[in-house]
Amino acid sequence: MDPVKLMKQEVGQAAAAKVTSGSIVGLGTGSTTAFAIQFIGERLASGQLTDIKGIPTSFQASVLAKQHGIPLTTLDEVDRIDIAIDGADEVDPQHNLIKGGGAAHTREKVVDSLADQFIVVVDNSKLVDVLGSTFPLPVEVLPMAVAPVTRALQALGGQPELRLGVRKDGPVITDQGNMILDVKFNAISDPAALEKTLNNIPGVLENGLFVGVADVVLVGEVQGDSATVRTL
Repeated sequence: MDPVKLMKQEVGQAAAAKVTSGSIVGLGTGSTTAFAIQFIGERLASGQLTDIKGIPTSFQASVLAKQHGIPLTTLDEVDRIDIAIDGADEVDPQHNLIKGGGAAHTREKVVDSLADQFIVVVDNSKLVDVLGSTFPLPVEVLPMAVAPVTRALQALGGQPELRLGVRKDGPVITDQGNMILDVKFNAISDPAALEKTLNNIPGVLENGLFVGVADVVLVGEVQGDSATVRTL
C-alpha cells in the first residue's frame, strides 16, 4: 500500500479509537478524517461501539457517515458534542490551526468549538512554525460582498484570490451558498487578533483561523515503508 495512504489510515484509526459508546461525535472533512469516519463505522458494525450519533460538518462527511452506517443528528437535537475529529491545513506549535482547504471551515468551526474534546488529525507536512507559512487563509464571504471584502483584506496586508472550482467554470460555492477568498499573508504573528479582525469585516461569514480550539493533535509520519502516529 502507498505509505502516505497507510499513514492517513493509521492516524484516522488512532482518532476513531478515542470515541466511546454513547458519544455525540463531530465528523470533520478531508481525506484523513474520512478514514476516521470509516473506522468509527467499522467499530459500530462490530459491536465495539454502541449508541453513537454523528454531526457532519459538510456534505462529504454526511455522505461518508451514511455509507459507513453512522446515525446522524443535528445541533437542534442535541445539547452537547462529546468529541470532534477533523483535519487541518496548518498547525502551529501552540496548536492553532488554519482550516478550510475543503471550503467547510465555517461548519467545522461551529462543531469543533462546541466539542468537549477536539482531535486534529494531520500528517507532519502540516506542521509549521508560523501560521500562513505554506497555506493561504480561507475566508468565507457573502457573494454580494466579494469586492468590498477583497479591498478590506488588501488593506490589512493580505493578497486575496477568489477560489475557483476544479473541472467547472466559476468559483467554489460553499455548503452555505457563499464564496471563498484565499488570502496570502506573509506571516500571521497574532492569529487570535487577526481572527477577530477578519470576522468584523462586513460580508465575512467566517475565516479559517482556529485559535485555542484543538485539544489533541495526532500527527502521522512515514518512515520508509512504515507509518507511525504521535501526539503533538
